[in-house]
Amino acid sequence: SFPTGRSCDLDAEALPFSNMVSAEQQPHRPGALKQQNKQHKAGRHRSKGGLERESKGRVAAKLLSKKLKKDLRKVDRRHKASQLRRQRKDAVLLEKRNLGTKDGPPHLVVIVPLHAGIDTQKALKLIQDQDSVFVHENEATKGSFAVLCPKFKQRWVFAHTDTGNFHALLDLAKVADTLLFVLDPHEGLDGYGEYCLSCLFAQGLPSYVLAVQGLADLPLKKRFDAKKAIGKAMEKRFPDAKVFSLDSVQEAALLLRQVATQKQRHLGFRDRRSYLLAQRVDFLPSDQSGLVGTLKVSGYVRGQTLNVNRLVHIIGHGDFQMSQIDAPADPYPLNPREDKAYTRKGEDTEMKEDTQEGEMEEDVKVLMKADPTEQEALATEAVPDPMDGEQTWPTEEELKEAEVCLQERRKVVRKVPKGTSEYQAAWILDEEESGAEEGSSEEDDEDMEGEGEAAMDEPVSEEELDSEEEELEESEPRTGADSARDDRYDEKMGEEEDELLQKY
Repeated sequence: SFPTGRSCDLDAEALPFSNMVSAEQQPHRPGALKQQNKQHKAGRHRSKGGLERESKGRVAAKLLSKKLKKDLRKVDRRHKASQLRRQRKDAVLLEKRNLGTKDGPPHLVVIVPLHAGIDTQKALKLIQDQDSVFVHENEATKGSFAVLCPKFKQRWVFAHTDTGNFHALLDLAKVADTLLFVLDPHEGLDGYGEYCLSCLFAQGLPSYVLAVQGLADLPLKKRFDAKKAIGKAMEKRFPDAKVFSLDSVQEAALLLRQVATQKQRHLGFRDRRSYLLAQRVDFLPSDQSGLVGTLKVSGYVRGQTLNVNRLVHIIGHGDFQMSQIDAPADPYPLNPREDKAYTRKGEDTEMKEDTQEGEMEEDVKVLMKADPTEQEALATEAVPDPMDGEQTWPTEEELKEAEVCLQERRKVVRKVPKGTSEYQAAWILDEEESGAEEGSSEEDDEDMEGEGEAAMDEPVSEEELDSEEEELEESEPRTGADSARDDRYDEKMGEEEDELLQKY
């Protein structure tokens, strides 16, 4: 120890060598009894830390959503659920508002009578006789008219077909928004109605409404029972469906309200493409024959957006290309004017055709025109390459050859047991043929035995064997059809090769 307050100088030479720290640190060498711990092995799977190092902070979408859902508080979860409910409700309301209003196409209703005793014209007359609606008769399409209700800002288009025209009914059901099934109060539906429902269910059923016509003709005590019986009979095909009466103007108004407010059913083949019901069709010929020209089809486009470069299919005529898409004036506006063909109950207005046609021409504007570079082609079948050996449709020559071969075949009439098929009859031999074959087989066996014994005694050279084989080949029986077919085949081989070389 040194006294405080005094400085002291030490000389390194005065200290002993053992107290100096060496410049190099000596490593520690454990002994033989040192404990050796096992290393941590993650096995075949990567460890949690290794996964985090590889991902570098990236999280999968599912894990991220689960983590956020787990971390949300109770109030936030309730708020999120209410937002989803509101979005679904707004989507349904938007779909209802776009259909049948001024911003969307009219509500297309097709009347389907399911019984032979249904009077379709009477039902349509009840719909037209309402006080608060305007009726527009479509002269271009038979059996179609529009009903406009400015008070409720709704518009409908009603269409129907004859009872015997079943294919037209199925075509209308493809584009209809709602099907109005009209039933009989006594029987409900007959055989024709059952057949219609089966085909409509197989094709795809849109929204529907059930109505009974003729309940007012029944006694008061039997009306409720008859309506209940019809509802129970239709419950199998239409569960939870309400049956409406259609015997007065008030009941027709309730039916229209149900059609406008009910939820629409979606069909897959309609949601994936655009479609329309033609309201007006005009043909403009481009040559003197009048067979080639431009077809103008006017109607409300529904479903997906219509592309001018795609093909359109006209039922019963085929596929066609479009040249352009125009936007004419709305033929069924909710605020009708006096110069258009609208009739109200008890009132008649005159239509000024010249003024209307002039306005239509002025209001038409071109929306899209087809691009030849992007337009879809009408070719639906690939041209086969004869050098690739592709299988194609048979040619006229091949069809003629098949007919000749069929005519050359002889038909043999045989007596066979009743119920024998054509395949079984081919195995049955006649008595003469069977006897001749048995006799020939026995003689052949005897000859073969004799020839075999002689062959064992006498030596035969190779030249004699070759000559015998050639004689056997020449003596094989051949039919006239086989020889003629081989001759034709040899003759046409050279011609077919020449044609293929010229095409190549």
